[in-house]
Amino acid sequence: MQKRNQYIEIEDFLADESFQLWILTKTDEQGWEEWTVENQQRAKLVEDARLLLLAMRAGNKEISPIEIQSALQATWKRIEEREISKKQNSKFSIIFLQKHWLSSVAATLFFCFLSIWFYNNQISPSNTVVTYNELIEENNEGLVEQTNNSDKPQIITLSDGSSVLLQPKSKLSYPKIFTGNERKVYLSGEGFFEISKNPKKPFFVYANEIVTRVVGTSFRIKAYSDQQNVEVLVRTGKVRVKSNELISNSDEIVLLPNQALRFVRKELVFNKITDITEDKSLIQNVGNIEQLSFEFTDIPVTQIFKTIEQAYLVNIDFPKDKLKDCHLTTSLSDQPLSEKLKIICKSIGNNTNYEMNGNQIIITSEGCN
Repeated sequence: MQKRNQYIEIEDFLADESFQLWILTKTDEQGWEEWTVENQQRAKLVEDARLLLLAMRAGNKEISPIEIQSALQATWKRIEEREISKKQNSKFSIIFLQKHWLSSVAATLFFCFLSIWFYNNQISPSNTVVTYNELIEENNEGLVEQTNNSDKPQIITLSDGSSVLLQPKSKLSYPKIFTGNERKVYLSGEGFFEISKNPKKPFFVYANEIVTRVVGTSFRIKAYSDQQNVEVLVRTGKVRVKSNELISNSDEIVLLPNQALRFVRKELVFNKITDITEDKSLIQNVGNIEQLSFEFTDIPVTQIFKTIEQAYLVNIDFPKDKLKDCHLTTSLSDQPLSEKLKIICKSIGNNTNYEMNGNQIIITSEGCN
């Protein structure tokens, strides 16, 4: 007679390696499926054991040490009841083997519960984690998604003129055209934002568990799904940051230029940094676009274009001979890339225009006014 024909408790199945193999890997070398359907009562017990085993492996529910202890006590109670019952009709040698076997079952269950608790509390992310896909699903607008699979930053120009310098291994979802009274985009990874000013239409960046609200300013957000922290660093203007409504309703934290915020995802804690020069991690991640000055006083146009190339890692093709003697005095510190180019072209005059194609910019001009 097969040993499994004597199984009358869920614990019996959980302790059977061939049963675990069948449920978890669909490998049925022992004919479990055929054996299960032979008996309706047996099928019900098998199904209960299957669900419990899958629940143990999934780790969806956080289990506290108190719950583990309670579960173990219940298991031991059932084991002791079975042992007492079998003692009445069994010889000492058989009882010894059963007791040894039951102890093994209890030990197996203990490590199963312990593994679930360790997984939920030490390895798996908190159930407050918000994913990029969840954020997109909350939006009912038709979104365009741009993913940077290259090894260089990519420029994205939004319909309102705002620009995003999207870093490698990052993606941004945004409406093709902003409608309504708000402008919303969704970030996974890292991006430097320069937002067109529109006080009547605030701009929101949703990134993991936080929401950054601005009117017109420039800032960096670093929000990779596999990293423990989310960071916001402000270059110009003012931003307001709070946690996403999906996890809580928190007060907004205001950040000014050269201030930053680090959100600890597991603990849902905001750490405001009032002087970024005192944080080595932030300083190491500051890019050219945050370090270069866009204040120009009687500076050659060729030098201005070079500064933009260094900041945005783009290529600018322009008629060097026609613009070699052109100088400009202008402030471009708080404008998106497209607005910077418009100001430059308008200042040069004489039918000067620009065209952007990804990270390639072409300037056409007949020379300075």
